Amino acid sequence: MKTIAVFCGSSYGRHDIYKEEAKKFGELLAKNNIKLIYGGAKLGLMGKVAEGVLTNNGYAIGVMPHLLHEREISHTALSEMIMVETMHERKAKMIELADGFVMLPGGTGTLEEFFEVFTWIQIGLHDKPCGILNTYNYYDPLISFIHKLADEKFMNEKYREMMIVESNPNILLQRMNQFISPGIKNYE
Repeated sequence: MKTIAVFCGSSYGRHDIYKEEAKKFGELLAKNNIKLIYGGAKLGLMGKVAEGVLTNNGYAIGVMPHLLHEREISHTALSEMIMVETMHERKAKMIELADGFVMLPGGTGTLEEFFEVFTWIQIGLHDKPCGILNTYNYYDPLISFIHKLADEKFMNEKYREMMIVESNPNILLQRMNQFISPGIKNYE
């Protein structure tokens, strides 16, 4: 993978470990020559991931709607900033540019972004890996719910296995590099 889109919070969360691990993940991307694609903000975990990339001579691409840029939350030291009109265009551009997707801790916006790309792989709109970095067990309840979806037959079993979940960022990247898409959803 040459580029990874990261979805994460525009706040730091309750525990310092979230921002520490977000910065370390950015450092890991830079050290592996993987370009960061993200929402372009300087705030919260988003800013920490970018900081980790940039302080290690990596390449960070922000994708920012004009509305948010006008609120002065955009990161001003990025390698590249792509301005778009809407949040939908932002996601579409991030999906286009990325070879894979990783979700770090965040709120409803983070979940919405990640689950859109996760749904898109199921219907064949892309075949890129979708990973969750489960920092400090943040996503344990969500992962349990994903298992419930499959157990209750609201998700095909192969898609449960398709979601790459790790608490170790090195292992997460290794598994994402080995990812093979299970194919398009059928309605059996």
